[in-house]
Amino acid sequence: MKNSIYNIYCDESCHLENDNKPVMLLGALWAPNSQIERLNQELKHLKEQCKARGEIKWTKVSNSRLDFWKKVVEWFFSNDDLHFRGFIVSNKQSLNHSVFNQNSHDDFYYKMYFSLLNKILSPENSYNIYLDIKDTRSRFKLQKLKDILSNDKYDFTGQMINKMQHVHSENTPLLQVTDFLLGAINSKFTGHTTSEAKLSIVKLIEHFLKQKRILTDLTTSTPLRENKFNLFVWTPRPAQNA
Repeated sequence: MKNSIYNIYCDESCHLENDNKPVMLLGALWAPNSQIERLNQELKHLKEQCKARGEIKWTKVSNSRLDFWKKVVEWFFSNDDLHFRGFIVSNKQSLNHSVFNQNSHDDFYYKMYFSLLNKILSPENSYNIYLDIKDTRSRFKLQKLKDILSNDKYDFTGQMINKMQHVHSENTPLLQVTDFLLGAINSKFTGHTTSEAKLSIVKLIEHFLKQKRILTDLTTSTPLRENKFNLFVWTPRPAQNA
């Protein structure tokens, strides 16, 4: 019998092969399944309290509702049931798919999802995994990813992962929070953000990370054991070192 059931909400940013972005980011936010309804209600209450509308998305962060965006950060760090892991592919332009990924960016994409998720999963628990549907990926690829993750944990009966499916972010508030946190990481890592509101949110996240002695900034990896806010920065190997 599994000890606990968790929901994991996954999103990605700058993941397309030829988007001229210097980094690729994947993120996963997870919480006990038993707490999902409460967490969604808390987010709904925050939005009502601050008169915020629409999705919780990094692109929407502005001075007009800065109090709301700050409350979302405070809510995340004050809630022991919420956890986040980010996986950053730096120097994306140096990727050599012909050497490492059977000439397939899609294969690389799912390898990175494996690297994101396999450090979260434990065979003692079971999981419902939801991925943003903004890019259509085949059910076969999701099933293959599920099988590889299960086999990696010696879960040959397939009981560890209850489901792995695409969902729409507009109907999934905790997936929106994943987008929000990934956006902050991307902004700090690339240094391209000039918005004062977004910069203040990045500083607030870093404030909590320093307070909890997790990180000093959003551009470095955390220890692998870090469970509240885990980051891993991965740099592609040059092809000549293969």
